[in-house]
Amino acid sequence: MDDRLPVMADVREAVKRLDGMAVKTPVLEVPWLNEAVGGRVFIKPECLQRTGSFKFRGAWNYISQFDPVEHAGGVVAYSSGNHAQGVAAAATLKGLPSLIVMPFDSPQIKMENTKALGAEILTYDRTKVKREELAAEQVKKRKAVLVPPFENKNIMAGQGTVSIEIIEWAEKNGAEIDQVLVPTGGGGLLAGTALVFSELSPNTKIHPVEPDEFDDYKRSLEVGKIVANTQTHGSICDAIMTDRAGELTFAINQPRLSNGLTVSDDEVCAAMKFAFERLKLVVEPGGVVALAAILSGKIDCKNKNTAIVLSGGNVDPEMFAAALA
Repeated sequence: MDDRLPVMADVREAVKRLDGMAVKTPVLEVPWLNEAVGGRVFIKPECLQRTGSFKFRGAWNYISQFDPVEHAGGVVAYSSGNHAQGVAAAATLKGLPSLIVMPFDSPQIKMENTKALGAEILTYDRTKVKREELAAEQVKKRKAVLVPPFENKNIMAGQGTVSIEIIEWAEKNGAEIDQVLVPTGGGGLLAGTALVFSELSPNTKIHPVEPDEFDDYKRSLEVGKIVANTQTHGSICDAIMTDRAGELTFAINQPRLSNGLTVSDDEVCAAMKFAFERLKLVVEPGGVVALAAILSGKIDCKNKNTAIVLSGGNVDPEMFAAALA
């Protein structure tokens, strides 16, 4: 067993660390959505999480273990916004400085929130600069610790707490989950989901959901090895526009997943509108792809219990207004 990979015991420890720190977001079930798909849909709105996305879970699970004296150089992370905010919040709560390397074209709301949470921001052009190299330079310069967005066992274990809560809710309500749909970029939330469901609900099928043209996970699963995306921009789903799956996340995910699903920008906008009008939730483009897959008929939900994660809600007003229009 690769000791870089999380196991269920790591997720159980993450549950303890997050108790009282992360929001235990509800599981929602809405009659008109059930009627529309012919089955039951269980919605996990991580857009209601601290910092507006699931990312706080993994960030706190990792950073909370740091000693402020030993780690006086603080932390460095790279992110288009949700991981940035999770890291900034966790570092500030722990009394550590943080620097976030962000694309200059990140949503303004994510940049402003990251600063408000106490982080310093270093911007870059994602079409010309490798964020990993830029972050590595800052880690060395500051004698800091890198907090990667997904390639870390503590990050993945923290994200796995989302699925612990889904399964606990289902058990209390006498429901078995047939399939779970997860918004997927680098695969950290997916890895936490895959680990927990394979252990606690092994008959549940697990599906990654990605934007069209950014379906590296779907294609990687089909060929049995990691393949990269050929572009770095071109979708409104900024939160999950990664270039390729992580080595560690793919090691967890490959043997546990069913087929991947993809959705278009138009289908994403329709899902954002549905979430706002029918669920009364603000969900960002990358966070709503699982709902988009259900509403657009990309997966059969008839006579099935389907769980979906709405992974984040940090969206600029202009983008949100455009989606509703």
